[in-house]
Amino acid sequence: MNITLKPLNQQVIVITGASSGIGLATARAAAKSGARLVLAARNKEALTDLEQQINLRGGKAIHVVADVGRQADVERIYEAAMETFGGFDTWINDAGVSIYGKLDDVTDEDNRRLFDTNFWGVVYGSLAAARHLRHTGGAIINLGSELSDVGIPLQGMYAASKHAVKGFTDSLRMELTEDEAPVSVTLIKPAGINTPYPEHAKNYTDKELTLPAPVYAPEEVANAILHAATHPERDIFVGGGSKLMSSLNKYAPSVVDWVNGNFMTSQQLLDKPARNRDGALHQHAEGGRVHGNHDGYVMKTSLYTRASMHPVVTSAVVAAAGAAALALIGNNKRKKRMQTTNQQESNYNI
Repeated sequence: MNITLKPLNQQVIVITGASSGIGLATARAAAKSGARLVLAARNKEALTDLEQQINLRGGKAIHVVADVGRQADVERIYEAAMETFGGFDTWINDAGVSIYGKLDDVTDEDNRRLFDTNFWGVVYGSLAAARHLRHTGGAIINLGSELSDVGIPLQGMYAASKHAVKGFTDSLRMELTEDEAPVSVTLIKPAGINTPYPEHAKNYTDKELTLPAPVYAPEEVANAILHAATHPERDIFVGGGSKLMSSLNKYAPSVVDWVNGNFMTSQQLLDKPARNRDGALHQHAEGGRVHGNHDGYVMKTSLYTRASMHPVVTSAVVAAAGAAALALIGNNKRKKRMQTTNQQESNYNI
């Protein structure tokens, strides 16, 4: 089915996890593009501030304090969108939490809480969105991870939840296609992103947490999300590192297992004692921050991601560059032939 998505300035967009990190970056970028917004998260203060900022700048936003791990709360998000705007065009399932700790150390309670947010929150949001969008058309955008395809130590249950999100998202896309519903379903797979993610994670270790390189800016994820809101896409890898991890795991899984098993734990821990070990697993953390405190290099953009989202333009640029290179080579060859000919004539005249 040919799916047509509206320009951002004609859309109503629902964003969960809007109080910080990727969700906050996406909300700000969407508002700047003229979209009307339904903002959801657990942090009332951060949502209220964000709503006021957007509305004072001439935008239109409302907020709903909600825990996406509770289906009733997700229904309240849906109802608020319907009552205020008469519907929505894009639903972004961004809310997420993490745990750093070995699998046999983490409690069942914490693991279930993680799955409530990361998996069931996506399920509840996607199904609510599909209920409306299968009649009107639009986009469902789910936040997966590079760990949707790869497992790593210390974040095993987080990786499991993102694998589950991928399986659910793929199946939902197939069923909507089978029903000929005009709905685009996209899975976003970011690499490490410089948000407060490590600070918000439940920490079972005795060290401060960090992200393994390469790390990218959250605005690059927001850019990919809003691209998917206007262009039907199946998957978008944010960061060449994410694509590389996925490809290596597909073609050389034993190599990835060995590398991650021997080096990945140390890449996620700093040589500093742990501070806030509870994080935001069971209660909201400080909101209002897009960026984290990553002390390594952060890439502002990803050439791979930009190229994957604009393949025609990229191909044209590459083709033009190739043509220019060939022309330059040809010009140099002509110059050399002329120089050789002139030299030969000079020698003959002598």
